Amino acid sequence: MTDNVARPAFADLGLPEKIVETLARNGAITPFPIQAATIPDALSGRDVLGCGRTGSGKTLAFGLPLLLRAGDRRAAARRPRGLVLVPTRELAHQVRDALLPYGHILGVRIGDVVGGSSYTRQINELRRGVEVLVATPGRLSDLIEQGACELDDVGVSVIDEADQMCDMGFMPQVSELLDQVRPGGQTLLFSATLDGDVDTLVRRYMNDPETHSVDPPVSHVTTMEHHLLKVLPRDKNLITTQIAAREGRTILFVRSKHRADTISEQLVKAGIPAASLHGGKTQSVRTKTLAKFREGRIQALVATDVAARGIHVDGIDLVVNVDLPTGHKDYLHRGGRTARAGESGRVVSLVAPNQRRTARRLLGEAGVNAKQHLVNPGDELLTEVTGAREPSWEPWIEPPEPERPRRGGPRKRRNGYGRRPHGDRRPFSDRGDRENGGDRRDRHGRDFGREQRGEHGQRREGRRFDGEYRGGRRDDRRGPRKPYQKSDR
Repeated sequence: MTDNVARPAFADLGLPEKIVETLARNGAITPFPIQAATIPDALSGRDVLGCGRTGSGKTLAFGLPLLLRAGDRRAAARRPRGLVLVPTRELAHQVRDALLPYGHILGVRIGDVVGGSSYTRQINELRRGVEVLVATPGRLSDLIEQGACELDDVGVSVIDEADQMCDMGFMPQVSELLDQVRPGGQTLLFSATLDGDVDTLVRRYMNDPETHSVDPPVSHVTTMEHHLLKVLPRDKNLITTQIAAREGRTILFVRSKHRADTISEQLVKAGIPAASLHGGKTQSVRTKTLAKFREGRIQALVATDVAARGIHVDGIDLVVNVDLPTGHKDYLHRGGRTARAGESGRVVSLVAPNQRRTARRLLGEAGVNAKQHLVNPGDELLTEVTGAREPSWEPWIEPPEPERPRRGGPRKRRNGYGRRPHGDRRPFSDRGDRENGGDRRDRHGRDFGREQRGEHGQRREGRRFDGEYRGGRRDDRRGPRKPYQKSDR
């Protein structure tokens, strides 16, 4: 077990100088506690068990040693050398994007395999070869069954957010995948909790792991405040709208896809830039919605628990539980979207009178001491706690997407008929009088206009210049036409 002690610099952890320089350019000067504790052990090849809350810097804690160890030689086609298993597509993309700058410096190819994306792109990426593969268990199992990927060369396996993976029912698939990696390889497991099936994974797939638990759980984060707002059912929608109209980024959690879409539409009609995020949307829509939220083009994100893990967006200072979560773990993971990396934040839960007992039990199991308030729409106390304000009530119209520059430069302009001009045409006077045997020459310079016409322009019979017969009237070859006779039948 590791406690919080004085943290060394990245250069003291055994990382190459070019990685340390890249970290400095990205603003990472001093490692987080989980990074300072786990990176030296991971670089030495030991199995590592890291326990810490979301937002504690775990991605680089396992990612940098993974890149260095799996990238020591080039991977063969369809045979990655390092594997990262994550529970959701969004977390897979986050891990991939976080590691790409350092993979580029080291010359390590990083691929991702997730559901909701093109099979063809992922198969082609594996065929070209990747040293590190970030994957969700379901899609990776599908590709292995199709023969598009093999795990025999995987020497470093990482299981990120292991507790959520088990809670989502991925335990059988994770076990099946880990059974296929190279025996005797290194395993790195990171989780917020170490109970239940996570302990089974540790005992089955890890060899004398070095355990590091350096961050407090979400309930003990001193920069995070918890509030329980007691509201009447008839006021809940209006209070939700006023809270979402506040300044800054806000995530509102609900229990179902339908609720997410309904509340999102309600906020948009009130004039609040908002969007919904849930598992019923395609991956491209989910990616674009998160990008808009990160860039500040929308200020309120209404989400189901699909966004409760692994989604890191800077500057979220308020999380609102419009609907209470089903368990205390979900409460803690929802709250983990704020107060990340030392920043401050608040978690607010809206509770109707018939939910108060459930809410108190939920907070007790989570180890949270929440302040309780009775509020009505427009109260000063509501504004003081959440920053709520009255919206404009003019429907928000999303501005059009900015145009992206075309690859290869601007297109060449065409003429009015949609064709490219082929040069200047000759003046009409230079073309000759075609009706009276003017200058009609072929590409070899032979004059076939005068060859076939008489002195005054009338058509002549006989052979053409190439020797083929060219008759006059068709009747001359076929003989005279027979007069039409009506049939007797």
